[in-house]
Amino acid sequence: MSDPIADAHIGWAPAIRQRRKATMQRLVTGGATALVFSPILGLAPAMGWLAIYVLIQGVEAWLAEPVLQGRQETPKGWRGPAMDAVLALNAGWLGFLSAPLWLIGGPMGGFAASILLSAGAINSVIMSAGNMRVFSFTVLPQLVFMALTPMFMALWGAERSLIIAVAIGVFCYALFCFNTRARLRNAMLAERHALAEAERERRQVETAMTERSAFMTAVGHDLRTPISAILTGADYLRAAAPSSAARQHIALIEDAGLMMKALLDDLLDHARLNAGRMHVESNEFDLRLMLAQTARLWQGQARAQGLRLRLEGAGQTPRWVRGDVMRLRQVLNNLISNAMKFTEAGTVTLKVRSWMDDEGAYALLIDVADTGRGMSPDQLQRLFRPFDQTTDGVAARFGGSGLGLAISRDLIELMGGRLTVRSEPGCGSQFTVALSLPQGRRDANADDIRDEAITPLAASARLDPLAPPPDIAYAAPPSPPLPSPPALENVAPDDDAADARPLRVLVVDDHAINRRAIQLILQAFDCEIVMAENGLAALQACEGQVFDVVFMDVRMPELDGRETTRRLRNGGGPNARVPVIAVTADTEPEDMSACLAVGMNAFVSKPLTPAALLDALSRTLDAAAESEADAEAAA
Repeated sequence: MSDPIADAHIGWAPAIRQRRKATMQRLVTGGATALVFSPILGLAPAMGWLAIYVLIQGVEAWLAEPVLQGRQETPKGWRGPAMDAVLALNAGWLGFLSAPLWLIGGPMGGFAASILLSAGAINSVIMSAGNMRVFSFTVLPQLVFMALTPMFMALWGAERSLIIAVAIGVFCYALFCFNTRARLRNAMLAERHALAEAERERRQVETAMTERSAFMTAVGHDLRTPISAILTGADYLRAAAPSSAARQHIALIEDAGLMMKALLDDLLDHARLNAGRMHVESNEFDLRLMLAQTARLWQGQARAQGLRLRLEGAGQTPRWVRGDVMRLRQVLNNLISNAMKFTEAGTVTLKVRSWMDDEGAYALLIDVADTGRGMSPDQLQRLFRPFDQTTDGVAARFGGSGLGLAISRDLIELMGGRLTVRSEPGCGSQFTVALSLPQGRRDANADDIRDEAITPLAASARLDPLAPPPDIAYAAPPSPPLPSPPALENVAPDDDAADARPLRVLVVDDHAINRRAIQLILQAFDCEIVMAENGLAALQACEGQVFDVVFMDVRMPELDGRETTRRLRNGGGPNARVPVIAVTADTEPEDMSACLAVGMNAFVSKPLTPAALLDALSRTLDAAAESEADAEAAA
């Protein structure tokens, strides 16, 4: 139900704003009226009337200023009655001009007066915006002067029948003005209600999107825990498999885990893009190296399918550019994966072309072409629709969620580029990424940049969530050995062999599956592992012994990983400087920045893989050892 008191003022402020904006129009009209009627009234009276009319416009403009600035929406305080009086005076002063026109100009002057009053009244009706208060003080005074028309006609000796006809016409005109005001008011109410309904629906959509995003994040976080266990267990079982048949079964489990991970990453990326929470970064990277690594990554699968994978033009591309290398690699991996999926025989070609544009950046065209079955015009129209391939049974035959191409298109558009496709049935397909990347620094050498790119946090941040596991996953070589633990400042060696002591590791996670997964990965090495199920338990453990490294889950009840790390750093205890590796499913840039801000040293994403966890651990310990060596050298 609407509020009658509030509805009474609907349109008041818009009407005042309309009149304020039309001040110059009224001044020009008033000046023209005074000049036109000066021969009838006389120049001096006409100019006197105009001077008072201009003064009234100035007072109305001054009173309307708070409304124009948005500080007053209803007629309240002394300005309300003052505005009413000025509006009535404005309309009445214009209507008053009809009296001398009748008295001095006779019937012809009265005819001019009628035109003046009718035009002024209909203009005031429009300007009232349907508000009864503004209508009353701007239209009614002019209707009153118009109602005097039959009296003036009688004064000049008009016939009775003509006077009655004019009186009826004036009455009908007044009804027309009231009816028009009512329609304007109804239109204003309808517009207000429509805007309120649209705002309510917008808020509902925003709430639904927020809840959906939160739900997807929570589900994604929970699903990564069992996926981590599947991948970790499969890796452990593969190393101890007694036969080739057992290894094949284990490979099936590992492939299923990787498929679940890829599908989960697709769904989370799609949710972030829809919610507007996906962002791209601008970091310097070696474009040639990225292209070569991407092509090398798919060589094994290409050979397994009997396909030829070619990389053309990489040698002529610039090296150092700025952009989001992780997302660009994600798009290329997805395009190559699709090309291989739908190509039974022949070649998949990754072709790169580049040139310098007018703004000094590199214009880049990357084609991913295949010799597969191609697509029909109808398929091309539906190609980038999310989940669309599931309707045609493509997912059943080839796997996937139907999100990869839609995500790739949206990511390229976020980078300021375009993803297009050309295809014909039986002639293969060609996807083209058109992108502009700013230049990187030219004097950097590969070793420097590579060292920067693989710092623990940066390396984890740039992992491609959609890419298949790196070459290590195909060849399954033994895990790299861990470096000797650093001699931390708070650890006093017992003897010369202190450097060979077991690595002391604290694993903090609210899920027992994740704790066991990390323990399973590290048990092949000489490690002493302590478990903590939340942040408070971790802080208690850090008070009793010194650790070489801490694996810290970020999302935990009671005390999350970031707050735990902040307290650990600020507590000044024996582990205040211990390296902390964040273990979490939250891989957005803002999440990584928040981890860095509280003092975490590295970042490894869920689902955990042995290669990623051991790589992060190795680099973190190396960085800690180098930092300690630098501190000793400075001392």
